[in-house]
Amino acid sequence: MDGKPATRKGLDFCSLRYGLALIMHFSNFTMITQRVSLSIAIIAMVNTTQQHGLSNASTEGPVADALNNSSISIKEFDTKASVYRWSPETQGIIFSSINYGIILTLIPSGYLAGIFGAKKMLGAGLLISSLLTLFTPLAADFGVILVIVVRTVQGMAQGMAWTGQFTIWAKWAPPLERSKLTTIAGSGSTGCVCCLLWFTVIYDDPMHHPCISVREKEHIVSSLAQQPSSPRRAVPIKAMVTCLPLWAIFLGFFSHFWLCTIILTYLPTYISTLLHVNIRDSGVLSSLPFIAAASCTILGGQLADFLLSRNLLRLITVRKLFSSFGLLLPSICAVALPFVASSYVITIILLILIPGTSNLCDSGFIINTLDIAPRYASFLMGISRGFGLIAGIISSTATGFLISQDFESGWRNVFFLSAAVNMFGLFFYVTFGQAELQDWAKERTLTRL
Repeated sequence: MDGKPATRKGLDFCSLRYGLALIMHFSNFTMITQRVSLSIAIIAMVNTTQQHGLSNASTEGPVADALNNSSISIKEFDTKASVYRWSPETQGIIFSSINYGIILTLIPSGYLAGIFGAKKMLGAGLLISSLLTLFTPLAADFGVILVIVVRTVQGMAQGMAWTGQFTIWAKWAPPLERSKLTTIAGSGSTGCVCCLLWFTVIYDDPMHHPCISVREKEHIVSSLAQQPSSPRRAVPIKAMVTCLPLWAIFLGFFSHFWLCTIILTYLPTYISTLLHVNIRDSGVLSSLPFIAAASCTILGGQLADFLLSRNLLRLITVRKLFSSFGLLLPSICAVALPFVASSYVITIILLILIPGTSNLCDSGFIINTLDIAPRYASFLMGISRGFGLIAGIISSTATGFLISQDFESGWRNVFFLSAAVNMFGLFFYVTFGQAELQDWAKERTLTRL
């Protein structure tokens, strides 16, 4: 679908669709924070200098403090921070467990969201995930198994919340604003506040929103007039399986999530152990890449829609251009990291650039399903994220295994492998990616004689 629809310019940042994007931004920001919080906290929870000899879920305070101050009472001793004997392999399983839960719900939640509406499903998923985050510290005291179970269920809740978003954007986002709206939404006790906003002001489509202006409603409806809107029929699974442009998107997700998951889960540990900074500074430094990622996501979406609205580039060219930047640039930074480990500043710069440049994919293959099959966007997004989460599970577990063997050479192998996976995904997408509406996703009008 390389042709640009000629639609009348609607209201921009004072419109409900941008308000929807902003609320989704805070909701997504909350879910990402819930995933990353354990990665930062685990630095203090698993103290490698004190964990030897401790049980798997010890509730005792640091051994060193007890030796230095024998007058500490048992009550005071137990109130200190817990130290858990979780090996790097165990930590890798804990980090990846949330992906197991997301995979279990991605496809069914995407399909059900397309049938029953995404509002309730997204709101419930965010609320459950927020409540389970509060329960995680207590679960850690009961053992690593319960932590894995809690994270898995939390992943199921987040899977419900992630997938249905594309069902909403298929009805709310005009074609020339898709990159801007989806990147604003995706670049981001907060979860409970977001749930309140979600259930109060969000509607599945603009036609039923009580506060939308006539002008904005007409703009959205006219922009989407060329999009198929017939009642849902059976999903054409066979046609999807044999569709190379769709597989290009799937493998793009796999490559993108491989490195992103490593950065998302292991960044605080990498900064703390390699750069030898304390947990406070590690938390601050770990936040910088995510600030860069959010900024690049929004700017990339603005630039992509600018290129399309000015007819400077074709739609498929924009998708492949941003996908290339989002997979090639972080690969270069990842390969360079082991060679600049002695430089604190350069290491931090590269760690900031990896997620920042990687999120340029949000204007590439990430939203490509809206171009080639908008009727099945939510369903296909579920499958796409499933490929990404499988990559996250493999990469998190493999990273834990590699760095447990030898820290320095292990990280070098992790980054080299990530770059290789990215290059494979980039080659496949550039070769087979398309932006035209696929035949199996087109509206078929039945003529009665």
